[in-house]
Amino acid sequence: MPMNADVTILAETITAASQKVGNRRLVIGIAGPPGSGKSTMAAALAAALIARDRAAVILPMDGFHLANRLLEEKGLLSRKGAPETFDRFGFASALKTVRLDQQEVFVPEFDREQDLAIAAAISIAPEDRIVIVEGNYLLLDEPGWRDLRHMLDFTVFLDPPLNLLEERLVRRWRDHGLDAEAAEQRARENDIVNAKRVLAHRLPATRVFDTIA
Repeated sequence: MPMNADVTILAETITAASQKVGNRRLVIGIAGPPGSGKSTMAAALAAALIARDRAAVILPMDGFHLANRLLEEKGLLSRKGAPETFDRFGFASALKTVRLDQQEVFVPEFDREQDLAIAAAISIAPEDRIVIVEGNYLLLDEPGWRDLRHMLDFTVFLDPPLNLLEERLVRRWRDHGLDAEAAEQRARENDIVNAKRVLAHRLPATRVFDTIA
């Protein structure tokens, strides 16, 4: 994830931009492959904006995972986390609503312990004028996904070295209780495949960072 100085500069840039969008919300997109540090960066950026008296809220794309039952029916359960395993249309509709609607908006949140999305778990209040959206595929240059780009006012892409991503993704599964062999297999058969897809097919971002914590 970027150094504190980089987050500070981003917060200053976004604060200035938020003053130029009129009455609608400013939508920031933080994209990157799995394991790149998107959630950490989103939290740091939100804190920096709030410290500048800018009401900011995080909208994770993970809340739009398809239910495991549907994934199993489609033969996609083992690929959970790939672009095809998300409700892309629902996500796009939510982004459009968040961007234009000035009222309270509710969006889903992904519960990792239960491994499912919980409907209407996040409230985006009228005073939340900056929405930080984070997800793997916000800048994916593939049919349908690339249409999301025009709903994002400012974009950040995290682009760490692939070997570092691999280490982090294996460690993530170890932290979930898998042994070394199972963790490496799980990461290589799905997460790393998705990471390579994100890195190989992406639209330009406003800012790109190549380091993570």
